[in-house]
Amino acid sequence: MNGQNRKDITAGSKVNIVLKADQRTGKLTTGVVKDILTNSSNHPHGIKVRLEDGQVGRVKEILN
Repeated sequence: MNGQNRKDITAGSKVNIVLKADQRTGKLTTGVVKDILTNSSNHPHGIKVRLEDGQVGRVKEILN
């Protein structure tokens, strides 16, 4: 499932995100969502989240 719809993502979801520094390469980082930072219901580049380890990026894939 892609990460463009806010309703599909909840705190505790395991996701793949792209960090700001990795946007050019598209390198994915796996983690567990702590906070959802995007306020709108959807976003074409993915919903921005903060992972439990503090990293921030846009969700590209929801794993569970």
